[in-house]
Amino acid sequence: MTHLVRTLLLASLVLGLLAGCHRQGNSGLERGEAAPRLTTKTLADVGGDLSRITTYRQPDERMYQYSLDQALSMGKPILLEFATPGHCSVCDRQLQITKAMLDKYQTQVLFLHMDQYENPEAFKAYRVFGDPWTFVIDSRGIVRFQQPGSMLYGEMDAAIQSVLPRTAQATN
Repeated sequence: MTHLVRTLLLASLVLGLLAGCHRQGNSGLERGEAAPRLTTKTLADVGGDLSRITTYRQPDERMYQYSLDQALSMGKPILLEFATPGHCSVCDRQLQITKAMLDKYQTQVLFLHMDQYENPEAFKAYRVFGDPWTFVIDSRGIVRFQQPGSMLYGEMDAAIQSVLPRTAQATN
């Protein structure tokens, strides 16, 4: 095999591996669709060991309290973040923004983080290919916002505001 062919094969392999760290088309659930209800791992399921539920270096245990089906039955808006920071530096930054939103909206919105290594069935159910990917689900379990790829603080804030009751929006 020539040096050029080996170099091209290696470059293709590297690009393929990096593809999991950004948006992969727009194939996720559409706005207006009912959010799939499925059981996902919680912190209790892994005996409180955050390393068994996420590859994030600075996890916030509040994002792992509820299974997705439990969260959907609680009648509160949900910000659902698909991110696998163990292989995606963009995901790491996305989770930092998500944690800032959690601090701001923790009494009004449930925040869930799905790591591909620990909840692959959620990635399949929500048709997520690549990450990060953000879904905002209203209190009735309907997807009202979905964004493949990274988001800015203001974008995520606006998406959350869109599912809050008007009185709650005025206080934030």
